[in-house]
Amino acid sequence: MISTAILLAAGEGSRLRSAAPLKPLCNVAGQPLLAHALLGFAQAGLKRAVVVVGYGADEIAGHIASRSWPLAVETVVNEDYRSPNGTSVLAAEPLVEGEEALLAMCDHLVEPNLYRLIIEAGAGAGARLCVDRRVDSEWIDIEDVTRVQTATGRIVAIGKGLVPFDCFDTGVFAIAPAFFAALRKVQSPSVTEAMRILAADGKALTVDCGELRWIDVDDAIALEKAERWVEERRLNCR
Repeated sequence: MISTAILLAAGEGSRLRSAAPLKPLCNVAGQPLLAHALLGFAQAGLKRAVVVVGYGADEIAGHIASRSWPLAVETVVNEDYRSPNGTSVLAAEPLVEGEEALLAMCDHLVEPNLYRLIIEAGAGAGARLCVDRRVDSEWIDIEDVTRVQTATGRIVAIGKGLVPFDCFDTGVFAIAPAFFAALRKVQSPSVTEAMRILAADGKALTVDCGELRWIDVDDAIALEKAERWVEERRLNCR
């Protein structure tokens, strides 16, 4: 069973700069995106999180150190944070020690049960992506989302602007050591490129998120939607 998460929080987040100087610390309904992710990990049953920081590393790491968390949290710095996001995953590799891990994006607001779904599914021989088949969802920025084409539980193709496609990349993965090996095969490693390499070998698997919600909080419009969603959840829990 997966017990460790890798959380990517190293990017510059320029499209959300008007709302927050540092995207991981952008508040959504009173909590930073970073906190939503870490608290969600704990609710899903994870015991440990490795947060990869880069842009604004000192401030983000300081925020983490200033709070008490319901799981163990470590930080690692990606000095090459302006490169594709695979460099951040590789920065976390020594702290995972060859075990399977959950991989998530700090700017994706996710229902904790979606994390639990991927934990229970596992990575298989390479990696497993949680996909969303609601291709007409109002929560999705169709121009920015990573699109996925699948067949019998495996990824056939993945990328932005992909046609045809049948689902979306939620940004939540279970990854095995083969995923890190795939990243090392490309000069500019990205998560998407690693999934393409694994897909060519039949090792890029999927699990459907069903009705579970997630949203990529990448700009002011998405932030407004995320605020509304969190408030709706709070009202429904009363």
